[in-house]
Amino acid sequence: MPLLTTSGAATLAYTDTGPPGRPDAPTVVFGHGLLFGGWMFRPQTAALSAEYRCVSLDWRGQGDSPPAPGGYDMDTLTADVRALLDALGTGPVHFVGLSMGGFVGMRLAARHPERLRSLSLLATTADGLTPVRARRFRQLALIHRLVGIGPVRGRAAAMAFGASFLGSTESGPVLAEWERRLRRSDRAGIADAVRGVAGHPPIAAELGRVTLPTLVLVGEEDTSTPPPDAARIAARIPGARLERIPRAGHTLTLERPEAVTSALRAFLATA
Repeated sequence: MPLLTTSGAATLAYTDTGPPGRPDAPTVVFGHGLLFGGWMFRPQTAALSAEYRCVSLDWRGQGDSPPAPGGYDMDTLTADVRALLDALGTGPVHFVGLSMGGFVGMRLAARHPERLRSLSLLATTADGLTPVRARRFRQLALIHRLVGIGPVRGRAAAMAFGASFLGSTESGPVLAEWERRLRRSDRAGIADAVRGVAGHPPIAAELGRVTLPTLVLVGEEDTSTPPPDAARIAARIPGARLERIPRAGHTLTLERPEAVTSALRAFLATA
């Protein structure tokens, strides 16, 4: 994977399919969820790369990006996206963010609208984490840092995936790849990323400033950022489109890839 070095001395891995046959093709940038990497958008990238330049970024300490000396807060990650767009010379892009990727996407849209053509928010919240949920995240981060993913795999999987998917035969290969990638990740980097999510401030008060075309997608079985969270986001962004994906949990891009791709393709065509 190509690497980007930011002015803050962070090294970030990213993927770039390049323009699909014409240099003026729009760019779609994907921001992943906690404990994943850009690979969670692999089905969407494969499907959309014939029409769009598709770029995904691995956040600090996750995926193929090594740990950074700091800067795991959402504002710094937002600056990382801006640095990547500058380095690639993309101009305004369609941004697709899932969970913590959505935290970043909302900040981009509210504070740097000139950078975006549209915003797609998947399985995310604008409200921050409750104190109870933040404490659970920090506990998981500590256990994973000390002994690895094994003892917390079940709890993490229940937070990341919906019940229908976990009970299906399709989940086996996805869960195996997810665990394999987590095991090879640096534990310190993952712990810092989890703490960054646990302590991130809400962005709800700024959503009224978002004037870009916006799609809000949520899985009906999402227990991490449930449908009411998505509804509150859509209600705060003028003209936002809200869609629910049946039989999908928090990681809907891998649980229901065709449904998510179909929703994104229809939205991007109008945005």
